[in-house]
Amino acid sequence: MKTNQHSKIVPNTIVKMIAVMTALIVSSEAVWANAFRFPNQDPEAIARGDAFTATADDPAAIYYNPAGITQLPGIQTSAGVYIASEDTHYTSTSGSPVAGTARTDTSLQPVPQFYLTYSPTNLPLSFGLGVYAPFGLSINYGNNAPFNGAAEQGSLLYATINPVVAWKVSKTLSVAIGPAISFSQLNAQLALPTPPFPPGYRFNYNGEGWDAGYTAGLLWQPAPQWSFGIDYHSSTEVGYRGKTEQNTGFPGLPSSVPANVTIPFPENVTGGISFRPTPNWNFEFDLDWTKWSEVRSATFSASPLPGPAPTLTLNLQNSFIYEFGVTRQLCHGYYASVGYEYAENSVPDQSFNPLIPDSDLSLGGIGVGHHGQHWDWAAAFQFAYGARTVSGDTTYPTANGHYSTFNKGLNVSVDYKF
Repeated sequence: MKTNQHSKIVPNTIVKMIAVMTALIVSSEAVWANAFRFPNQDPEAIARGDAFTATADDPAAIYYNPAGITQLPGIQTSAGVYIASEDTHYTSTSGSPVAGTARTDTSLQPVPQFYLTYSPTNLPLSFGLGVYAPFGLSINYGNNAPFNGAAEQGSLLYATINPVVAWKVSKTLSVAIGPAISFSQLNAQLALPTPPFPPGYRFNYNGEGWDAGYTAGLLWQPAPQWSFGIDYHSSTEVGYRGKTEQNTGFPGLPSSVPANVTIPFPENVTGGISFRPTPNWNFEFDLDWTKWSEVRSATFSASPLPGPAPTLTLNLQNSFIYEFGVTRQLCHGYYASVGYEYAENSVPDQSFNPLIPDSDLSLGGIGVGHHGQHWDWAAAFQFAYGARTVSGDTTYPTANGHYSTFNKGLNVSVDYKF
């Protein structure tokens, strides 16, 4: 009789854990803009608060606005790395069901970028190839967080290969389009509940998958002082294939179970206006919108667990990022930039998970660089600050409390013009 009770409890518990894991996987990110997007793909742009869509005059235009590569003669390459540190602190508040504090691991996380462009002299076409990570990074609260039954740690790698072709329709207008092929790996961990499990039991998921979408852009420069840009990234939906792993030794609990999960990644569109009163100054404002309402739920299935595949409701909400930047050209090819971004919160209280400590964020950037005959270099520092108090979380009640985030990042790149 006791064995039958264990057999009944364990599958039900695993099904519940599967539903929780779906949220953890989607939540694995470093919160550098909103929800789990990572829009920081080039130091020249980052220093300007990512306000680069209407400028797009270096190889990273492949990400920010691929129509901009028609401004780049010959063959040009760019290689860079963004080094980030995620720092979120949790404190329980009055009315929180659990008491205590938690803080994420602030270890440095490198994110590489690579771009290549080619503009033939005898054609109105330009070609480009970008490799970048528009979503991802990781977050880790350790094993003793007050809410460890909902979240402990998670990581998400989402790498995109993006070939593009741009057409210079006229002297003032360029358009571009290209496929975006993405590979993703994910991992997440949480504690199994006590009871029925003994203290120290952990539940992990590992999986990987592919999907494809596309990017497009438009750049219009009606006058030397004015430039307008639009950039679009389509939505994708990655079907991960992997397995769960958990501590063995509990009656009826398998140590590993094949498992699949489908996660949507949202589309986003950015529009920008650049004003250059003189050749030495560039002011730009961009409005970046992400359709997070596409991420309503995620479905996870595992075998041989009984019952239908559980579905977790996420109910993320659409949000804007407001971006402003200034660049000043100095002497001998040097320049300096400064920028500011305001990113709206995309995660409602009702479905807040500590692995998405999203809030209304203020992001600042500053950077310097140099343009040479063949070699260019750029460096930028960025920070992000936000805070919120969660009090109405019905999906993860133990996550109610106060969260403050202060992230730091350094991006450097080197470009070569053949």
